[in-house]
Formats: sequence, structure tokens, C-alpha cells
Amino acid sequence: MDRIRFVLINPASPTWRVEPGERPRQARYFRFSMLSSQYVAAAMPANVDTRIIDEEVEALDFDLDADLVGISFMTYNAPRAYAIADRFRARGVPVIFGGYHPTFLPEEAIQHADAICIGEAESNVPTMIEDFREGRLQRFYRNPPATLAGLAMPCRNLMRTQDYAPVDFLQATRGCHFRCTYCSVAAFCGHVHRTRPVGEVVAELRTLRRHVLFMDDNLTCNREFAKELFTAMVPLGKTWFSQAGLGLAFDDELLELAARSGCRGLFVGFETLSDTGLRGFNKRPNLGNDYHAAVRRLHDRGIAVCAAFVFGGDEDTPEVFENTLQFMLDSNVETLQATRLTPFPGTPLFADLDAQGRIFDKDWSHYDFNHVVFEPRHLSRETLDRGVSWVLREFHTRTAIGRRAWRASG
Repeated sequence: MDRIRFVLINPASPTWRVEPGERPRQARYFRFSMLSSQYVAAAMPANVDTRIIDEEVEALDFDLDADLVGISFMTYNAPRAYAIADRFRARGVPVIFGGYHPTFLPEEAIQHADAICIGEAESNVPTMIEDFREGRLQRFYRNPPATLAGLAMPCRNLMRTQDYAPVDFLQATRGCHFRCTYCSVAAFCGHVHRTRPVGEVVAELRTLRRHVLFMDDNLTCNREFAKELFTAMVPLGKTWFSQAGLGLAFDDELLELAARSGCRGLFVGFETLSDTGLRGFNKRPNLGNDYHAAVRRLHDRGIAVCAAFVFGGDEDTPEVFENTLQFMLDSNVETLQATRLTPFPGTPLFADLDAQGRIFDKDWSHYDFNHVVFEPRHLSRETLDRGVSWVLREFHTRTAIGRRAWRASG
């Protein structure tokens, strides 16, 4: 086989999936570029022609020409991924799975695929493609994580930038060394935080537009690396956004460097107002910190805050919703991610709740933060579900929006 036609599919839920003849249902400002798929494409050998299909922007044609199909997915898209794979395999087209869900549940996933890429693709892809070309594709491929030094640049030319938020996307680090019980990211990366050489990150930044989003799990996890990176970014004149740990707000030197280098917004995992709840989640970096002071210090440097809270932990009672909403209004955070606690396969949370018999729903399509799939300890299922909806609704009311705008102007 001289050249291999490889199609990499990103399945979408029914809410956002584009069907034939339809237009994308979600505004591009809320749709992020498929950076992980672009890295997979960059890792392909030279004899592979890769096409990426994102079901949020393009309807999937099951009759398309392909020698090999790849499907990368998280837990909530597993049913759709399995249905897609079954259709292509019925045509005789081999299918490879990758991503979080097949990494954590490879024995389940292999029932619908010819091979499973366990872990990161870059270290597995060359062997998988060679085995496919030679007709000896194996069921499971597991290699150590990729070396980030010399990492191939993502194949951005395979995606239409007009379909996604008007910023450029990149990674400077991967993983996180903390062990929060609910976090599938840290589990996927083996609780290891890795960094790219700062010079390579800066060289990539020079090829990108002014506004950039670091798709890192925790950009400041390695303080010395973050200091070096931010210092090198100061002359670039970028405006950037990312995800960072709460500790950044209390690190004067690092916070000042982040602001000087162009940081204008951060996603911060507050998770819960309760120290007991934080201990239950093993979210130790947040313990004992003044959340109001953290937001204030970030705002003082011109950095907006997207506050992430998760509801349904074992310490949560019905009062948690009003108390958390009041904190967000009083602290004047700009945006909110409020989710129902979701025990993803592969995490300690899933193992613990499953062992206790508290997970009552294993329809993976419900593992999207919008469904309650386990029995909370001090809340009913209905109270948890309605409470999260209430927080989101109240936070986004005209009164709340006006209040935040008034405070920001003062």
C-alpha cells in the first residue's frame, strides 16, 4: 500500500452533531479547535494522507473513501463512537480508537474496534501505522508518553479556522501531578506534568496570531517553567488565556509575570467552598486559601476569572447552591462553569462510588456533567440536578450581569 487514506473522526453528542444538510448548531465562539487531532495528524508517517472530521461542524459521510478510520473520544461520546465504528467495520474498513475512554476501558472499547491506542497517540502512531500497512494490526498499543522536546507542530491546515473560536491554540505542557479524585486528565497522564522546551513554545507562538489559548491542563504546575515561559513571552505582545492553579493568585512574582506576558483570562478550579469537601476530592492545593482574595488579586492584574465549581460531593448539603452563588456574585467573577459531579471511568472517584454501589447509571452518554449518575450523600438526585441548573440560571440573570458590569466599571 503506497499511500494510506486515514480519516480521524471526532464524534459529537446529538445536541451539537451536524446532520446532512444542517449548519453547525453552536456558535463558533464556544467551539475550540481540535488540537489533539492535529497532533495525531502531525505524528503520522509521510505516506499517510489524513483528513479530520469534526461532527460539530461537518456531517459524517459513512460512504467516504478511507483505508483506515480513527476515532478519538471521551466517555460521553462513547456510544456515538461505537455506532460509527460499527458502521465502518461493516464495510470492511478497520477502525482504531484513541482518547480517554478507550484508554481507561480498552476491553470494552475493543468490542467495536480493531485496535486501541492506549494513552497518547504520538508514541503509538508510528508502530500502529506500520503494523496496519504490513497487515499485522494488534489489538492494543501502549507506549510511554511522548517526549515533548521536538514535538511536531500540529497540522493546523487540516481545520478551517472560521469554524472555531477566533484565537489560536497551542500546548506548552501536558498533564498534572496532583491527584484530585475526580480528574481524568491527571489519571490519563499518569499524574505526571511534562513541559516543552521554552524556546520551542516561543517559536510556535511567533507563528500564531495575537490572541492565543493554551490548552494546558495546568500551565503553572511547574513554577520555574512558568516563570521562564512568561518572561520569554513578554516581548511577543500576545494576549493569552489558559487554565491555572489557584496558587498563581498568591505568587506575586509569577502573577506579575503572567500579567506582563499578556494573560487576560484564566480558568480556575475552585471546585467547592468547603475545606472538608476539598479534602474529600484530594484538592489539597486549594486548602486554606481565601477565594475572595484570589479573585481580587487576579482582577488587580487585569486577569478575568472563569470559576469552576462542582456540586454533589459528599459534604454538599442543599445550602451549597445559594452559598456558592453568593460567593460568585460577591467576588465578581466574570464567567462560571458549574457542573454536576461526574465519576469518570479511570478515576479514583469512579472506583470508590462503584465499590459503594452508588453509581446507578452507566449509560456513558449521560457522563456529560449535565446528568446525575450516582447517589449523592446529603442531596437527592433531583435536588442536585435542579440546584446546578438554578445556580447557572441565577448567575446569568440580567441582575447578576448588571451587577458584575457595575462593579467592574467602579
